[in-house]
Amino acid sequence: MSILCPHGESLGGLIVLDGRPGAAYFSLPYTCSYASAIAMPSQDDGRRSKAQALLAEGTLNASPEKVSDPKFQEGEFFDPRDLVQVKYEMLRRVRVESSPVAHASEQYGFSRPTYYQARASFEAAGIAGLVPKKRGPRGRHKLNRNVLAFLERQLIAGQPIRARELARLVRQELDLDLHPRTIERALRGKKTSK
Repeated sequence: MSILCPHGESLGGLIVLDGRPGAAYFSLPYTCSYASAIAMPSQDDGRRSKAQALLAEGTLNASPEKVSDPKFQEGEFFDPRDLVQVKYEMLRRVRVESSPVAHASEQYGFSRPTYYQARASFEAAGIAGLVPKKRGPRGRHKLNRNVLAFLERQLIAGQPIRARELARLVRQELDLDLHPRTIERALRGKKTSK
């Protein structure tokens, strides 16, 4: 059995079993940024378990122990580790069963603002709106047309790209910090020979 945190890092520590087959949850606040981690059976035949798939897709619920709906405690179909399924059931509980938002949010382990955010996302994009978006920049945020043009002007025909030197020039001339690897990727394919 391998122990992984939601970032895929291998962890060690004391495991507290939660009683369901194939799952064990524990807290390792000093070794992983998420409060809970999951122990997943390794698949020797190359297939991955549901928990591994959820982790890879970014839909592993970081706090499955907070889900108190009885449906999620009984069988294998309702899985408290499946973040999308838990959010969908929370929305369904309020809309179909007329449960108060505060009660449903608490029962599924979320805050009321999270409920309203999930509802807006669901109304805008359906079930796909419940899938968490990846964090961080979405594309180039420092490397605009002007910076790229400046970099291209610095290239010397027949010479290799000097990314470190270009990074220093960009910092000096444009007051912008660019990593040399970013410069290499941006200029990849630009011919420096004639």
